[in-house]
Amino acid sequence: MLGFKDLFQWERFITPSIIKLFYWLAVVIAALVALCCAASAVGVMALNPFLGFVMLLGSVVGFVTGVIVARIIAEFVLIVFRINEHLGAIRNRGEGM
Repeated sequence: MLGFKDLFQWERFITPSIIKLFYWLAVVIAALVALCCAASAVGVMALNPFLGFVMLLGSVVGFVTGVIVARIIAEFVLIVFRINEHLGAIRNRGEGM
């Protein structure tokens, strides 16, 4: 887990520890944007039902797309750090020989 002393030492990366927080923050933001778009779509349905329905579907698709993109970005960041850990292990194994 992330300790206070880890903030001032460069022995360990803190990004892998907090990337989940950023992912859930992105999911909440995507949900709020989707809710605002859905509320707007309901208002448009009073004037043009077809356009309001398309906007409502667009808000759902936008939410799902936002969650998927946030997950892909979070996994990419974690993969980069995992590659660094594996390369460090390979380097340490090579120094022992």
